[in-house]
Amino acid sequence: MQKQNVSKSQKWLPAALPTILRTTTSTVSIYQGRLVLPHSLPNQISSLQSQVGILLEQLHVANPESKALTKFADQLLHIAISLDKFVEALSGLYGSTPSTNEISILDEDFSEPEDSEIEEGSTHRFNSGELHNYTALKPNRLTGKKNFLGVEAISPSVGPACANMAPNVDRFMSYKIYETCPDDWDISQKLIVDGCDPLPRRRCFSKTPPRYSNPLPISSSLWSQPSDTNILWSHYKCKDYACLVSNETLGKRGFFKCSNCFDLSKRGWEIRMNESISAEFTIEEVLRLKSGEMRIGLDFSPSTGTFAALMRERNVTIASATLNLGAPFNEVIALRGLLPLYLSIGSRLPFFDNTLDIIHSTLFLDGWIGVELLQFVLFDWDRVLRPKGLLWVDCFFCKRDGLEIYLNEFSRLDYKKLLWRVVPKTDKMEDEYFSAVLEKPLRS
Repeated sequence: MQKQNVSKSQKWLPAALPTILRTTTSTVSIYQGRLVLPHSLPNQISSLQSQVGILLEQLHVANPESKALTKFADQLLHIAISLDKFVEALSGLYGSTPSTNEISILDEDFSEPEDSEIEEGSTHRFNSGELHNYTALKPNRLTGKKNFLGVEAISPSVGPACANMAPNVDRFMSYKIYETCPDDWDISQKLIVDGCDPLPRRRCFSKTPPRYSNPLPISSSLWSQPSDTNILWSHYKCKDYACLVSNETLGKRGFFKCSNCFDLSKRGWEIRMNESISAEFTIEEVLRLKSGEMRIGLDFSPSTGTFAALMRERNVTIASATLNLGAPFNEVIALRGLLPLYLSIGSRLPFFDNTLDIIHSTLFLDGWIGVELLQFVLFDWDRVLRPKGLLWVDCFFCKRDGLEIYLNEFSRLDYKKLLWRVVPKTDKMEDEYFSAVLEKPLRS
């Protein structure tokens, strides 16, 4: 009876189905009393998962009234679930066999791909079995039932630029499942900065400092030096907090974009500066523009959270978006009791449209940035700012002959100029500083 059903529905089967159902020819061997699977098996399984996912997507947009297609889609979901369970079983069986510095034969495959495994026009290939496991279609537990998001399966993704960095992505995804992750955040940051964003998730536990202690209470954490024991220093040039603020370590700290970032005794944006020599506005000047309206916002800067701390004292909640540019920026922001947002310049902001009251940026938007990239950044900032919200561009500096180009890009937003200042950069007379506080207009 089952064979008759399969035969009866042959005309509805996509052409790729024979490839999916074809069994692998890989052989299994025994070594030292242990089952050894061929290197190509994980990739073959992942290929099957991917093809099943493609077919499910095709069926999802096909004729929804066809009972035969609906039945076939259910059967495909059963196959997808079985494949996922098979991969999980293999991972559980072999996940703990390699030593700490070795790569599991199920996680890595450095054998040459067969012709059938290489897609036309493709020059990059991921070998990590765990990466294939992550990106494979993830059906809901109840076959054929949509979840609260209205989908029958989830398709985890990675950034398209990851394909150009396949060896490093494979390295990032090489670890023991359910065990401690490698101490390799610097690899993941390099991938993010180079455009491999979002990174895949990992099924391992992050390392913690060996002598971790409770953070300081919020009543004192904003302006107190964090404990050295709460930071993993392995990938930084400085190995303690004193190194980050010592005059003797200037030029040797591993960071340079903001020389006094880690000196929490120095506060900014509080004293009005001479307008002829400084482009900096004070926080009080800006908040007076929208008295009582500023509640939540974003600081997109190389920062340890000082701007957010000053705003917190004024009952404004600020998320600080930065990377660990040679030093523990994100760790210090969190230890101060503030919200770090680990985000690259190429990422879409993780906020919904028209939600933030204010966006502030300093020491970030400079004359290095290309016009097209600046446009994408500014329009994403515009997207998340609420109507009548404030964009505070703080001390943007560039060559004098390029200033007009950048000012034109800000003018394209058609924001109202509330504060505006352009002054020479005193240490380099061919450069100029530009600062502005702009109000987003109402748009129908």
